[in-house]
Amino acid sequence: MEIYDYTVEKEESGIRIDRYLAEKDSGLSRSFLQKLLKEGQITVGEKAAKSNYKVRENDRIHLEIPDSSEPDIVPEDIPLDILYEDEDVLIVNKPKGMVVHPAAGHYQGTLVNAVMAHCGDSLSGINGVMRPGIVHRIDKDTTGALLVCKNDIAHRDLAEQLKCHSIRRRYRAVVQGNLKEDEGTIEGPIGRHPTDRKKMAINHKNGKDAITHYKVLERFGEATYVECRLETGRTHQIRVHMASIGHPLLGDTVYGPAKQAYPSLEGQTLHAMVIGFVHPTTGAYMEFEAPLPAYFAELLQKLPKI
Repeated sequence: MEIYDYTVEKEESGIRIDRYLAEKDSGLSRSFLQKLLKEGQITVGEKAAKSNYKVRENDRIHLEIPDSSEPDIVPEDIPLDILYEDEDVLIVNKPKGMVVHPAAGHYQGTLVNAVMAHCGDSLSGINGVMRPGIVHRIDKDTTGALLVCKNDIAHRDLAEQLKCHSIRRRYRAVVQGNLKEDEGTIEGPIGRHPTDRKKMAINHKNGKDAITHYKVLERFGEATYVECRLETGRTHQIRVHMASIGHPLLGDTVYGPAKQAYPSLEGQTLHAMVIGFVHPTTGAYMEFEAPLPAYFAELLQKLPKI
């Protein structure tokens, strides 16, 4: 069991306890902290804290993280396209159609099932039993480079790099229509859609800051091939931001039109091509590139040239 004790400073008072702790120990997600709060693992003084408690100056906060229990998720011998692996990290090129971690309706066939079979007990347990090793994720129909942590030290270090926006992430996408500018920046806070809770949207009231930079790589008659660079990593960020300027991703029936010009596409045309980070043990900068999947490369050949 890991134990942490904190004393709230004057300038820190007034924020919710899960946010306070997430900022103190960035390796713990707010959702995981909420779980600990519900289980009574976080106390203020000697009383269990409520999930909506706002910290006060001089509060003494005690946090206990139970030892990671064995997941109920079954390891599965699913082939992995491994871009790099050492004792601390694993970089996987995720295929299209694979869910990253188990959730309701997806307890088998996920990347986590495959990684558990490959790594055995060598996975971080910080994000709970449903997400061993997972420090970030990409959507089911997004392909490309995904970083997996093989121990808690690596997880905390890389989570901090994500929080500070120092991890380099480059995506390739094909968007509908012809972008006028050669490059640009989209800024707009992203949160839950006000009426459709399964979708995200630019939400100025409850959204979190989000910044996407894009650069045109090639123009086609009815679409544009772009590179996107993320400063933040919000859910569906590129998909929401590109749709917000009138250029949803090709194949994206959630944020684009239901009737697609290329109906054979299975979901959005989005690929996490480059990921770069400072290695948590060696301190050396490392960068990896996931090659475009076959369907993506074939689409670029099919699209009519200008």
